[in-house]
Amino acid sequence: MTAMAVKESIFLLLVLFCSQIASQEAILRASNGSAFREYCLVFNSSWSNISDSLRAAVGYPLVNLTSTQLCSAGQVIPGSLKGQAVVVMRGGCDFSQKALVAQDLGASVLLIASNKTLVSPSANDSEYNKVKIPLALMRYRDLLDALQVFPQGMEVRLYAPPVPAFDASIIIMLLIAVFTVTMGGFWSGAAEKAKQAAGPSSEVCEGRADSGELSLYSPLKVLMFVAMMCVMLVLMYFFYKWLVYVIIVIFCLASASALYNCLDSLMTAVGCGTLSVSCRERSVSVRSLLLAAVCITLAVIWGVYRNEDRWIWILQDLLGIAFCLNFLKTISLSNFKICVILLSLLLVYDVFFVFITPFLTANGESIMVQVALGPGGGGEKTDGVSVPADTSSTYEKLPVVMRIPQFSAVAQNLCMMQFSILGYGDIIIPGLLVSYCHKFDVWTGNSRRTYFISSAVAYAVGLVLTFAVMLLSKMGQPALLYLVPCTLLTCSVLALARKEFRSFWNGPSNPMEALDTLKE
Repeated sequence: MTAMAVKESIFLLLVLFCSQIASQEAILRASNGSAFREYCLVFNSSWSNISDSLRAAVGYPLVNLTSTQLCSAGQVIPGSLKGQAVVVMRGGCDFSQKALVAQDLGASVLLIASNKTLVSPSANDSEYNKVKIPLALMRYRDLLDALQVFPQGMEVRLYAPPVPAFDASIIIMLLIAVFTVTMGGFWSGAAEKAKQAAGPSSEVCEGRADSGELSLYSPLKVLMFVAMMCVMLVLMYFFYKWLVYVIIVIFCLASASALYNCLDSLMTAVGCGTLSVSCRERSVSVRSLLLAAVCITLAVIWGVYRNEDRWIWILQDLLGIAFCLNFLKTISLSNFKICVILLSLLLVYDVFFVFITPFLTANGESIMVQVALGPGGGGEKTDGVSVPADTSSTYEKLPVVMRIPQFSAVAQNLCMMQFSILGYGDIIIPGLLVSYCHKFDVWTGNSRRTYFISSAVAYAVGLVLTFAVMLLSKMGQPALLYLVPCTLLTCSVLALARKEFRSFWNGPSNPMEALDTLKE
Protein backbone atom coordinates (compact mmCIF):
# COMPACT_ATOMS: atom_id res chain seq x y z
CA MET A 1 0.00 0.00 0.00
CA THR A 2 1.48 3.37 -1.01
CA ALA A 3 2.07 6.15 1.51
CA MET A 4 -0.53 8.31 -0.21
CA ALA A 5 -3.05 5.48 -0.14
CA VAL A 6 -2.45 5.11 3.59
CA LYS A 7 -3.07 8.83 4.08
CA GLU A 8 -6.28 8.62 2.07
CA SER A 9 -7.45 5.53 3.93
CA ILE A 10 -7.12 7.27 7.29
CA PHE A 11 -9.76 9.77 6.21
CA LEU A 12 -12.48 7.15 5.88
CA LEU A 13 -13.52 7.68 9.50
CA LEU A 14 -16.73 9.65 9.52
CA VAL A 15 -20.27 9.53 8.16
CA LEU A 16 -23.16 11.91 7.56
CA PHE A 17 -24.22 14.12 10.39
CA CYS A 18 -26.34 17.14 9.59
CA SER A 19 -26.35 19.22 12.76
CA GLN A 20 -29.76 20.13 14.13
CA ILE A 21 -30.40 23.68 15.27
CA ALA A 22 -31.73 24.41 18.77
CA SER A 23 -34.37 27.13 19.01
CA GLN A 24 -32.36 29.01 21.67
CA GLU A 25 -30.70 31.67 19.50
CA ALA A 26 -32.08 35.12 18.71
CA ILE A 27 -30.94 38.38 17.11
CA LEU A 28 -30.24 41.66 18.85
CA ARG A 29 -30.71 44.48 16.36
CA ALA A 30 -29.04 47.68 17.59
CA SER A 31 -29.80 50.84 15.62
CA ASN A 32 -29.55 54.60 15.64
CA GLY A 33 -31.39 56.18 12.76
CA SER A 34 -30.75 54.27 9.53
CA ALA A 35 -27.56 52.58 10.77
CA PHE A 36 -27.88 49.21 12.45
CA ARG A 37 -25.89 46.18 13.59
CA GLU A 38 -27.09 42.68 14.48
CA TYR A 39 -25.61 40.49 17.21
CA CYS A 40 -26.05 37.01 18.64
CA LEU A 41 -28.35 36.36 21.60
CA VAL A 42 -28.95 33.14 23.52
CA PHE A 43 -32.19 32.76 25.45
CA ASN A 44 -34.49 30.16 26.98
CA SER A 45 -37.52 29.83 24.71
CA SER A 46 -39.62 28.30 27.51
CA TRP A 47 -38.83 31.27 29.77
CA SER A 48 -38.61 34.37 27.58
CA ASN A 49 -41.20 35.29 24.99
CA ILE A 50 -39.32 36.90 22.10
CA SER A 51 -40.94 38.01 18.83
CA ASP A 52 -40.33 35.80 15.80
CA SER A 53 -40.04 38.73 13.37
CA LEU A 54 -38.32 42.10 13.29
CA ARG A 55 -41.53 43.85 12.29
CA ALA A 56 -43.32 42.66 15.43
CA ALA A 57 -40.36 43.37 17.73
CA VAL A 58 -40.64 46.35 20.08
CA GLY A 59 -37.73 48.79 20.26
CA TYR A 60 -36.27 49.86 23.61
CA PRO A 61 -33.50 52.37 24.48
CA LEU A 62 -30.47 50.51 25.82
CA VAL A 63 -29.05 51.42 29.22
CA ASN A 64 -25.49 50.25 29.89
CA LEU A 65 -25.09 49.03 33.48
CA THR A 66 -22.16 46.70 32.88
CA SER A 67 -20.40 48.36 35.79
CA THR A 68 -22.68 46.25 38.00
CA GLN A 69 -23.91 42.65 38.02
CA LEU A 70 -27.36 43.82 39.20
CA CYS A 71 -27.68 41.24 41.96
CA SER A 72 -29.42 43.94 44.00
CA ALA A 73 -30.99 47.32 43.29
CA GLY A 74 -28.03 49.06 44.95
CA GLN A 75 -27.75 52.68 43.89
CA VAL A 76 -30.11 52.30 40.92
CA ILE A 77 -33.17 54.49 41.45
CA PRO A 78 -36.42 52.46 41.41
CA GLY A 79 -38.38 53.08 38.23
CA SER A 80 -35.38 54.70 36.47
CA LEU A 81 -35.23 51.85 33.95
CA LYS A 82 -38.92 51.92 33.09
CA GLY A 83 -39.58 51.00 29.47
CA GLN A 84 -35.91 50.45 28.71
CA ALA A 85 -33.59 47.54 27.95
CA VAL A 86 -30.73 47.18 30.41
CA VAL A 87 -27.46 45.29 29.93
CA VAL A 88 -25.45 44.06 32.95
CA MET A 89 -22.46 41.78 33.47
CA ARG A 90 -22.79 38.05 34.02
CA GLY A 91 -21.94 36.49 37.38
CA GLY A 92 -22.44 37.23 41.06
CA CYS A 93 -25.90 35.64 41.27
CA ASP A 94 -28.41 33.56 39.36
CA PHE A 95 -29.97 34.72 36.11
CA SER A 96 -33.41 34.76 37.71
CA GLN A 97 -32.25 37.06 40.54
CA LYS A 98 -30.88 39.56 38.02
CA ALA A 99 -34.15 39.40 36.08
CA LEU A 100 -36.28 40.01 39.19
CA VAL A 101 -34.15 43.01 40.22
CA ALA A 102 -34.34 44.49 36.71
CA GLN A 103 -38.08 43.84 36.62
CA ASP A 104 -38.57 45.63 39.96
CA LEU A 105 -36.63 48.59 38.60
CA GLY A 106 -39.06 48.83 35.69
CA ALA A 107 -36.84 47.41 32.91
CA SER A 108 -38.62 45.89 29.90
CA VAL A 109 -35.70 43.71 28.74
CA LEU A 110 -32.63 42.30 30.52
CA LEU A 111 -29.47 41.56 28.56
CA ILE A 112 -26.54 39.86 30.30
CA ALA A 113 -23.09 40.44 28.80
CA SER A 114 -20.77 37.44 29.11
CA ASN A 115 -17.08 36.80 28.59
CA LYS A 116 -17.72 33.07 28.91
CA THR A 117 -19.53 30.47 26.86
CA LEU A 118 -23.09 31.54 26.14
CA VAL A 119 -25.58 29.17 27.76
CA SER A 120 -29.32 29.07 27.77
CA PRO A 121 -30.48 30.68 31.08
CA SER A 122 -32.39 28.28 33.29
CA ALA A 123 -34.35 28.37 36.55
CA ASN A 124 -36.94 26.33 38.44
CA ASP A 125 -40.65 26.51 37.66
CA SER A 126 -41.48 28.96 40.44
CA GLU A 127 -38.91 31.45 39.16
CA TYR A 128 -40.20 31.03 35.60
CA ASN A 129 -43.57 32.29 36.78
CA LYS A 130 -42.13 35.34 38.57
CA VAL A 131 -40.07 36.70 35.70
CA LYS A 132 -42.20 38.53 33.15
CA ILE A 133 -39.53 40.31 31.05
CA PRO A 134 -37.39 38.83 28.25
CA LEU A 135 -33.93 37.69 29.37
CA ALA A 136 -31.04 36.86 27.03
CA LEU A 137 -27.25 36.53 27.04
CA MET A 138 -24.94 38.32 24.63
CA ARG A 139 -21.18 38.35 24.10
CA TYR A 140 -19.38 41.16 25.89
CA ARG A 141 -17.25 41.84 22.82
CA ASP A 142 -20.45 42.38 20.82
CA LEU A 143 -21.59 44.94 23.38
CA LEU A 144 -18.28 46.78 23.12
CA ASP A 145 -18.63 46.83 19.33
CA ALA A 146 -22.17 48.23 19.59
CA LEU A 147 -21.06 50.94 22.03
CA GLN A 148 -18.27 51.90 19.65
CA VAL A 149 -20.56 52.01 16.60
CA PHE A 150 -23.32 53.91 18.44
CA PRO A 151 -21.57 56.15 20.98
CA GLN A 152 -24.61 58.47 21.15
CA GLY A 153 -26.93 55.68 22.28
CA MET A 154 -28.97 53.04 20.54
CA GLU A 155 -32.34 51.37 20.31
CA VAL A 156 -32.47 47.58 20.51
CA ARG A 157 -34.98 45.04 19.25
CA LEU A 158 -35.00 41.33 20.05
CA TYR A 159 -36.38 38.76 17.65
CA ALA A 160 -35.91 35.05 16.95
CA PRO A 161 -36.78 34.17 13.34
CA PRO A 162 -37.99 30.56 13.00
CA VAL A 163 -35.73 28.10 11.20
CA PRO A 164 -37.46 26.30 8.30
CA ALA A 165 -37.28 22.52 8.37
CA PHE A 166 -35.84 22.52 4.84
CA ASP A 167 -32.72 24.46 3.90
CA ALA A 168 -31.28 25.04 0.44
CA SER A 169 -27.91 23.74 1.67
CA ILE A 170 -29.33 20.21 1.42
CA ILE A 171 -29.84 20.60 -2.34
CA ILE A 172 -26.30 21.93 -2.81
CA MET A 173 -24.91 19.08 -0.71
CA LEU A 174 -26.84 16.55 -2.79
CA LEU A 175 -25.49 18.01 -6.04
CA ILE A 176 -21.89 18.03 -4.75
CA ALA A 177 -22.09 14.43 -3.53
CA VAL A 178 -23.73 13.06 -6.70
CA PHE A 179 -21.31 15.03 -8.91
CA THR A 180 -18.27 13.74 -7.00
CA VAL A 181 -19.42 10.10 -7.04
CA THR A 182 -20.36 10.25 -10.73
CA MET A 183 -17.17 11.97 -11.83
CA GLY A 184 -15.04 9.70 -9.65
CA GLY A 185 -16.66 6.63 -11.18
CA PHE A 186 -16.32 8.06 -14.67
CA TRP A 187 -12.63 8.87 -14.15
CA SER A 188 -11.92 5.40 -12.78
CA GLY A 189 -13.63 3.72 -15.74
CA ALA A 190 -11.95 6.00 -18.26
CA ALA A 191 -8.54 5.21 -16.73
CA GLU A 192 -9.32 1.48 -16.97
CA LYS A 193 -10.30 1.84 -20.62
CA ALA A 194 -7.11 3.77 -21.39
CA LYS A 195 -5.00 1.15 -19.59
CA GLN A 196 -6.59 -1.67 -21.57
CA ALA A 197 -6.19 0.20 -24.84
CA ALA A 198 -2.48 0.59 -24.07
CA GLY A 199 -2.11 -3.19 -23.80
CA PRO A 200 0.03 -5.25 -21.41
CA SER A 201 2.73 -2.61 -21.11
CA SER A 202 2.88 -2.71 -17.33
CA GLU A 203 3.00 -5.59 -14.93
CA VAL A 204 0.70 -5.99 -11.99
CA CYS A 205 2.07 -7.20 -8.70
CA GLU A 206 0.06 -7.85 -5.57
CA GLY A 207 -2.88 -5.85 -6.75
CA ARG A 208 -0.89 -2.69 -7.40
CA ALA A 209 -0.39 -1.38 -10.91
CA ASP A 210 2.54 0.73 -12.08
CA SER A 211 0.13 3.63 -12.40
CA GLY A 212 -0.08 3.74 -8.60
CA GLU A 213 -3.55 2.19 -8.41
CA LEU A 214 -4.22 0.13 -5.31
CA SER A 215 -6.68 -2.76 -5.59
CA LEU A 216 -8.55 -4.38 -2.72
CA TYR A 217 -8.79 -7.88 -4.12
CA SER A 218 -9.11 -10.12 -1.05
CA PRO A 219 -11.52 -10.28 1.94
CA LEU A 220 -8.50 -10.18 4.27
CA LYS A 221 -7.41 -6.83 2.86
CA VAL A 222 -10.93 -5.50 3.33
CA LEU A 223 -11.02 -6.70 6.95
CA MET A 224 -7.67 -5.03 7.63
CA PHE A 225 -8.92 -1.85 5.97
CA VAL A 226 -12.07 -1.68 8.15
CA ALA A 227 -10.14 -2.68 11.29
CA MET A 228 -7.73 0.19 10.67
CA MET A 229 -10.68 2.59 10.43
CA CYS A 230 -12.13 1.32 13.73
CA VAL A 231 -8.79 1.71 15.50
CA MET A 232 -8.31 5.21 14.12
CA LEU A 233 -11.79 6.30 15.19
CA VAL A 234 -11.31 5.01 18.75
CA LEU A 235 -7.89 6.64 18.99
CA MET A 236 -9.39 9.92 17.78
CA TYR A 237 -12.06 9.67 20.45
CA PHE A 238 -9.57 9.29 23.30
CA PHE A 239 -6.72 11.44 21.98
CA TYR A 240 -8.60 13.99 19.88
CA LYS A 241 -6.74 17.13 20.97
CA TRP A 242 -3.42 15.68 19.80
CA LEU A 243 -4.37 13.53 16.82
CA VAL A 244 -6.54 16.21 15.25
CA TYR A 245 -3.38 18.08 14.24
CA VAL A 246 -1.94 14.91 12.68
CA ILE A 247 -5.13 14.56 10.62
CA ILE A 248 -4.96 18.22 9.61
CA VAL A 249 -1.38 17.82 8.33
CA ILE A 250 -2.29 14.61 6.48
CA PHE A 251 -5.29 16.34 4.92
CA CYS A 252 -3.13 19.22 3.67
CA LEU A 253 -0.66 16.82 2.07
CA ALA A 254 -3.24 14.41 0.64
CA SER A 255 -5.60 17.11 -0.65
CA ALA A 256 -2.77 19.06 -2.31
CA SER A 257 -1.59 15.89 -4.06
CA ALA A 258 -5.17 14.97 -5.03
CA LEU A 259 -5.92 18.44 -6.40
CA TYR A 260 -2.70 18.29 -8.43
CA ASN A 261 -3.68 14.91 -9.93
CA CYS A 262 -7.18 16.16 -10.77
CA LEU A 263 -6.02 19.38 -12.41
CA ASP A 264 -3.16 17.66 -14.23
CA SER A 265 -5.51 15.02 -15.66
CA LEU A 266 -8.05 17.68 -16.62
CA MET A 267 -5.46 19.75 -18.46
CA THR A 268 -4.15 16.66 -20.22
CA ALA A 269 -7.70 15.75 -21.29
CA VAL A 270 -8.34 19.19 -22.79
CA GLY A 271 -5.01 19.11 -24.63
CA CYS A 272 -2.92 21.62 -22.67
CA GLY A 273 0.79 21.35 -23.36
CA THR A 274 3.39 20.65 -20.69
CA LEU A 275 6.09 23.09 -21.90
CA SER A 276 9.10 21.18 -20.60
CA VAL A 277 12.41 22.92 -19.83
CA SER A 278 15.73 21.08 -19.80
CA CYS A 279 18.32 21.78 -17.14
CA ARG A 280 21.49 19.72 -16.64
CA GLU A 281 20.15 16.82 -18.67
CA ARG A 282 16.90 16.83 -16.69
CA SER A 283 13.54 17.78 -18.15
CA VAL A 284 11.18 19.81 -15.95
CA SER A 285 7.52 20.44 -16.83
CA VAL A 286 6.54 24.08 -16.36
CA ARG A 287 2.89 23.08 -16.16
CA SER A 288 3.64 20.62 -13.37
CA LEU A 289 5.57 23.24 -11.42
CA LEU A 290 2.78 25.81 -11.74
CA LEU A 291 0.11 23.29 -10.77
CA ALA A 292 2.15 22.10 -7.79
CA ALA A 293 2.64 25.70 -6.62
CA VAL A 294 -1.10 26.44 -6.89
CA CYS A 295 -2.16 23.25 -5.09
CA ILE A 296 0.37 23.62 -2.29
CA THR A 297 -0.62 27.27 -1.84
CA LEU A 298 -4.31 26.41 -1.56
CA ALA A 299 -3.59 23.66 0.97
CA VAL A 300 -1.44 26.03 3.04
CA ILE A 301 -4.13 28.73 2.92
CA TRP A 302 -6.66 26.22 4.20
CA GLY A 303 -4.28 25.11 6.95
CA VAL A 304 -3.68 28.67 8.14
CA TYR A 305 -7.29 29.89 7.95
CA ARG A 306 -9.08 26.59 8.66
CA ASN A 307 -11.12 28.07 11.54
CA GLU A 308 -12.47 31.03 9.52
CA ASP A 309 -15.89 29.47 9.11
CA ARG A 310 -17.36 32.39 7.18
CA TRP A 311 -15.48 31.53 3.97
CA ILE A 312 -12.98 28.71 4.42
CA TRP A 313 -15.69 26.09 3.84
CA ILE A 314 -15.48 26.89 0.10
CA LEU A 315 -11.81 25.93 -0.03
CA GLN A 316 -12.33 22.90 2.21
CA ASP A 317 -15.07 21.60 -0.09
CA LEU A 318 -12.88 22.16 -3.16
CA LEU A 319 -10.02 20.22 -1.59
CA GLY A 320 -12.47 17.60 -0.34
CA ILE A 321 -13.94 17.03 -3.80
CA ALA A 322 -10.43 16.62 -5.23
CA PHE A 323 -9.52 14.23 -2.41
CA CYS A 324 -12.59 12.05 -3.03
CA LEU A 325 -12.09 12.03 -6.81
CA ASN A 326 -8.46 11.03 -6.48
CA PHE A 327 -9.33 8.34 -3.95
CA LEU A 328 -11.94 6.81 -6.26
CA LYS A 329 -9.44 6.79 -9.10
CA THR A 330 -6.58 5.42 -6.99
CA ILE A 331 -8.37 2.73 -4.94
CA SER A 332 -10.26 0.03 -6.83
CA LEU A 333 -12.31 -3.02 -5.86
CA SER A 334 -11.58 -6.15 -7.87
CA ASN A 335 -15.10 -7.63 -7.94
CA PHE A 336 -18.64 -7.26 -6.64
CA LYS A 337 -17.97 -9.76 -3.84
CA ILE A 338 -15.38 -7.40 -2.39
CA CYS A 339 -17.83 -4.52 -2.83
CA VAL A 340 -20.49 -6.37 -0.85
CA ILE A 341 -18.07 -7.31 1.94
CA LEU A 342 -16.63 -3.78 2.23
CA LEU A 343 -19.94 -1.91 2.13
CA SER A 344 -21.62 -4.36 4.52
CA LEU A 345 -18.79 -4.15 7.06
CA LEU A 346 -18.78 -0.36 6.89
CA LEU A 347 -22.55 -0.31 7.33
CA VAL A 348 -22.12 -2.32 10.54
CA TYR A 349 -19.24 -0.02 11.53
CA ASP A 350 -21.43 3.00 10.89
CA VAL A 351 -24.43 1.75 12.87
CA PHE A 352 -22.29 0.50 15.76
CA PHE A 353 -20.37 3.73 16.30
CA VAL A 354 -23.48 5.88 15.88
CA PHE A 355 -26.23 3.95 17.66
CA ILE A 356 -24.50 1.42 19.96
CA THR A 357 -21.57 3.38 21.41
CA PRO A 358 -23.82 5.83 23.33
CA PHE A 359 -24.60 2.88 25.63
CA LEU A 360 -20.88 2.30 26.19
CA THR A 361 -19.50 5.82 26.72
CA ALA A 362 -19.52 7.60 30.08
CA ASN A 363 -21.32 10.70 28.78
CA GLY A 364 -23.82 8.77 26.67
CA GLU A 365 -22.57 10.37 23.45
CA SER A 366 -21.93 8.58 20.19
CA ILE A 367 -18.22 8.15 19.47
CA MET A 368 -18.89 9.01 15.83
CA VAL A 369 -20.67 12.26 16.71
CA GLN A 370 -18.04 13.28 19.24
CA VAL A 371 -15.21 12.77 16.75
CA ALA A 372 -17.10 14.28 13.81
CA LEU A 373 -18.11 17.49 15.58
CA GLY A 374 -15.09 17.88 17.86
CA PRO A 375 -14.98 19.14 21.45
CA GLY A 376 -17.98 21.38 22.08
CA GLY A 377 -19.23 20.84 18.55
CA GLY A 378 -22.37 19.11 19.72
CA GLY A 379 -23.18 21.65 22.40
CA GLU A 380 -23.47 20.99 26.10
CA LYS A 381 -26.17 20.56 28.70
CA THR A 382 -26.78 22.79 31.68
CA ASP A 383 -29.51 21.91 34.15
CA GLY A 384 -30.96 19.53 31.63
CA VAL A 385 -31.39 22.25 28.98
CA SER A 386 -29.60 21.73 25.69
CA VAL A 387 -27.55 24.78 24.78
CA PRO A 388 -25.47 25.79 21.75
CA ALA A 389 -21.78 25.18 21.44
CA ASP A 390 -19.15 27.57 22.72
CA THR A 391 -19.68 30.74 20.72
CA SER A 392 -16.79 32.64 22.23
CA SER A 393 -13.92 30.34 21.29
CA THR A 394 -12.79 28.17 18.44
CA TYR A 395 -11.89 24.50 18.52
CA GLU A 396 -10.18 22.31 16.00
CA LYS A 397 -12.49 20.32 13.75
CA LEU A 398 -11.62 17.34 11.62
CA PRO A 399 -11.43 18.26 7.91
CA VAL A 400 -13.20 15.10 6.77
CA VAL A 401 -16.59 16.51 5.79
CA MET A 402 -18.17 18.55 3.06
CA ARG A 403 -19.67 21.67 4.64
CA ILE A 404 -22.40 23.94 3.30
CA PRO A 405 -23.75 26.81 5.45
CA GLN A 406 -27.39 26.58 6.45
CA PHE A 407 -28.62 29.72 4.73
CA SER A 408 -31.94 29.97 6.57
CA ALA A 409 -30.38 29.75 10.08
CA VAL A 410 -29.97 33.52 10.34
CA ALA A 411 -29.87 33.86 14.14
CA GLN A 412 -27.78 30.73 14.62
CA ASN A 413 -25.19 31.87 12.08
CA LEU A 414 -24.67 35.08 14.05
CA CYS A 415 -23.73 33.00 17.10
CA MET A 416 -21.74 30.36 15.22
CA MET A 417 -21.91 29.27 11.60
CA GLN A 418 -24.27 26.33 11.20
CA PHE A 419 -23.46 23.77 8.51
CA SER A 420 -25.05 20.86 6.76
CA ILE A 421 -22.25 18.31 6.63
CA LEU A 422 -21.59 15.11 4.74
CA GLY A 423 -18.67 12.85 5.62
CA TYR A 424 -16.19 11.90 2.93
CA GLY A 425 -16.95 8.26 3.73
CA ASP A 426 -20.53 8.72 2.49
CA ILE A 427 -19.09 9.74 -0.88
CA ILE A 428 -16.09 7.44 -1.15
CA ILE A 429 -17.56 4.14 0.07
CA PRO A 430 -20.54 4.01 -2.35
CA GLY A 431 -18.31 5.69 -4.93
CA LEU A 432 -16.00 2.66 -4.93
CA LEU A 433 -18.97 0.54 -6.00
CA VAL A 434 -19.91 3.04 -8.72
CA SER A 435 -16.29 2.93 -9.95
CA TYR A 436 -16.37 -0.86 -10.09
CA CYS A 437 -19.62 -0.74 -12.05
CA HIS A 438 -18.06 1.56 -14.65
CA LYS A 439 -15.03 -0.70 -14.90
CA PHE A 440 -17.31 -3.70 -15.39
CA ASP A 441 -19.05 -1.84 -18.22
CA VAL A 442 -15.61 -1.31 -19.78
CA TRP A 443 -14.61 -4.96 -19.30
CA THR A 444 -17.80 -6.22 -20.95
CA GLY A 445 -17.77 -3.63 -23.73
CA ASN A 446 -21.10 -2.15 -22.59
CA SER A 447 -21.15 1.16 -24.45
CA ARG A 448 -24.39 2.22 -22.74
CA ARG A 449 -22.67 2.15 -19.35
CA THR A 450 -25.73 0.46 -17.85
CA TYR A 451 -24.16 -0.52 -14.54
CA PHE A 452 -22.40 2.81 -14.09
CA ILE A 453 -25.49 4.93 -14.72
CA SER A 454 -27.75 2.68 -12.64
CA SER A 455 -25.42 2.68 -9.64
CA ALA A 456 -24.97 6.47 -9.82
CA VAL A 457 -28.76 6.95 -9.91
CA ALA A 458 -29.13 4.52 -7.00
CA TYR A 459 -26.63 6.57 -5.01
CA ALA A 460 -28.61 9.75 -5.68
CA VAL A 461 -31.86 8.03 -4.63
CA GLY A 462 -30.23 6.73 -1.45
CA LEU A 463 -28.96 10.19 -0.56
CA VAL A 464 -32.37 11.75 -1.19
CA LEU A 465 -33.87 9.09 1.10
CA THR A 466 -31.27 9.94 3.76
CA PHE A 467 -32.14 13.64 3.67
CA ALA A 468 -35.88 12.88 3.66
CA VAL A 469 -35.61 10.73 6.80
CA MET A 470 -33.40 13.37 8.40
CA LEU A 471 -35.98 16.08 7.78
CA LEU A 472 -38.89 13.94 8.98
CA SER A 473 -37.13 12.70 12.11
CA LYS A 474 -35.42 16.07 12.77
CA MET A 475 -32.16 14.36 13.64
CA GLY A 476 -28.94 13.45 11.83
CA GLN A 477 -28.82 10.14 9.99
CA PRO A 478 -25.93 7.77 9.17
CA ALA A 479 -26.08 7.97 5.40
CA LEU A 480 -24.59 4.52 4.76
CA LEU A 481 -27.67 3.02 6.38
CA TYR A 482 -29.57 4.06 3.25
CA LEU A 483 -26.84 4.29 0.62
CA VAL A 484 -25.51 0.74 1.02
CA PRO A 485 -28.86 -1.06 0.51
CA CYS A 486 -29.87 1.23 -2.36
CA THR A 487 -26.65 0.74 -4.32
CA LEU A 488 -26.04 -2.95 -3.59
CA LEU A 489 -29.63 -4.00 -4.30
CA THR A 490 -29.77 -1.98 -7.51
CA CYS A 491 -26.56 -3.53 -8.85
CA SER A 492 -27.60 -7.05 -7.82
CA VAL A 493 -31.03 -6.82 -9.43
CA LEU A 494 -29.53 -5.36 -12.61
CA ALA A 495 -26.91 -8.12 -12.88
CA LEU A 496 -29.56 -10.81 -12.33
CA ALA A 497 -31.87 -9.25 -14.93
CA ARG A 498 -29.03 -9.15 -17.48
CA LYS A 499 -27.96 -12.72 -16.58
CA GLU A 500 -24.47 -11.50 -15.77
CA PHE A 501 -24.48 -11.96 -12.02
CA ARG A 502 -21.73 -14.61 -11.91
CA SER A 503 -19.26 -12.54 -13.92
CA PHE A 504 -20.33 -9.38 -12.08
CA TRP A 505 -19.81 -11.13 -8.73
CA ASN A 506 -16.38 -12.59 -9.51
CA GLY A 507 -14.99 -9.91 -11.83
CA PRO A 508 -12.13 -10.79 -14.21
CA SER A 509 -9.95 -13.64 -12.96
CA ASN A 510 -6.85 -11.64 -13.89
CA PRO A 511 -6.19 -8.12 -15.13
CA MET A 512 -5.61 -9.18 -18.75
CA GLU A 513 -8.94 -11.00 -18.94
CA ALA A 514 -10.60 -7.61 -19.14
CA LEU A 515 -8.49 -6.72 -22.17
CA ASP A 516 -9.35 -9.98 -23.90
CA THR A 517 -13.05 -9.43 -23.24
CA LEU A 518 -12.90 -5.95 -24.69
CA LYS A 519 -11.10 -7.10 -27.85
CA GLU A 520 -13.71 -9.77 -28.48
